[in-house]
Amino acid sequence: MREAAVDDTGWLRPAAGTGPREPRWGHPEGLQIGLHPLGGPRGLIRVFTPYLDHPRDRLVNFFAIEPIPYGQTERGYSELERSRLDDEPGLRFWSADDPTDPTPRAGDDPARGAVHDLARGAVDEETLTVGILSEPFANGADVWVTVTFTRDRPHEVRLAAFARETSVPLESCILTATMGNWARLREIELAGRTVRATELWPDYRGSDFAPHASFGADELPRDGDEVVFRVRPDEEDPAGAVYADGTAEHWHYVGRRATQEWRAADPDAALRGQVNGRHTYWMSEHPLPGGIAFENVELVEPFRQGRAFTFRVEPL
Repeated sequence: MREAAVDDTGWLRPAAGTGPREPRWGHPEGLQIGLHPLGGPRGLIRVFTPYLDHPRDRLVNFFAIEPIPYGQTERGYSELERSRLDDEPGLRFWSADDPTDPTPRAGDDPARGAVHDLARGAVDEETLTVGILSEPFANGADVWVTVTFTRDRPHEVRLAAFARETSVPLESCILTATMGNWARLREIELAGRTVRATELWPDYRGSDFAPHASFGADELPRDGDEVVFRVRPDEEDPAGAVYADGTAEHWHYVGRRATQEWRAADPDAALRGQVNGRHTYWMSEHPLPGGIAFENVELVEPFRQGRAFTFRVEPL
């Protein structure tokens, strides 16, 4: 039995100790992230939003890590690769306070994360940071991610990607939100217009991914020095939807509606916001209520060591 994460001076962190503990971090009443062995596949970072009136273990989304070696176009897939550490599906992720140490550790032996005061006493600028480490990818990428929460921003988390000296050079390291179908996200807010999933793929009825649609940095709205790639549901009451017979219960939406967005300061001229879509739920033939919706939502940019993107989930 794993000991649950605890509220430690206003931060949700793994409990202190040496026994099995829940790998979960963030804001006690706000956005949180977690790792396997919490529910769901390996090779994914879990995203929790209890402020949307979700049960404690209800995921709003996952993050996958998908690096592309320099000069190539094919991604590595953290969720889909088979581990070379234990021959199980999904790459192994674990946490560390010192991400420069690549030694694997058990998922339920989590680091507690480091608390920093960015403004010399200003509590609202305090941060919690934890390293999320991965075993190397089959394509030679050897990367880790840091996740950082800021005290006065309870609905967001900042993710930064790093490559080790042992890694092949990278074209990009894509941090993608992979489960937009659960919230049935169907609208993108671009600069001066809204794009809908049904407009991008009006005739798609397959059970695989619809092709990616990309939008350049000049098409994305600006908020100060940041570009914003925001998606939202188009249903007024997604929790009241009628599902096709046989649709698994875990695909049934619960709680409040919300937007989900990526933000990037100082965007590279080549940055683009990108989505793909699904007409049926993952690994099923059951169609989504209301038609095709976005599945992966991401920002794609040439790789920069330590480049950070912010992910935010705001109630509507």
